[in-house]
Amino acid sequence: MSGGPGEAPALAARGLDVLRLTGVRATGHHGVFDHERRDGQEFVVDAVVHLDVRAAAAGDDLDRTVHYGVLAEEIVAAIESDPVDLIETLAERIAGVVLAHPAAAIAEVTVHKPGAPITVPFGDVSITIVRERA
Repeated sequence: MSGGPGEAPALAARGLDVLRLTGVRATGHHGVFDHERRDGQEFVVDAVVHLDVRAAAAGDDLDRTVHYGVLAEEIVAAIESDPVDLIETLAERIAGVVLAHPAAAIAEVTVHKPGAPITVPFGDVSITIVRERA
């Protein structure tokens, strides 16, 4: 849920707040080419968690929100775990990690692959997915 006109008010109307964790870096062995699987490369993840923090704030209670330090460690573990071909698959894995936190209602995950094997100069390649708790 990013960038579109009217989206922030719609989320606010649902009582959702935003926690952002950007630039989480880890080495993964994802990709379709043998050298990507063998050598690995850096992946960078941005996670936006939509949640209602009123109860956590009112009670000053970490258990009623998403612990961003724990989430960062879980994202690194997801990047470093079993190789997949597509960054889309990796993004789905990470969205599942985010939504495993009871306070998380919506996960917006961007996976950047800055070292992607592209034959022309480029700045970044990424995929952004948005998943909502069922």
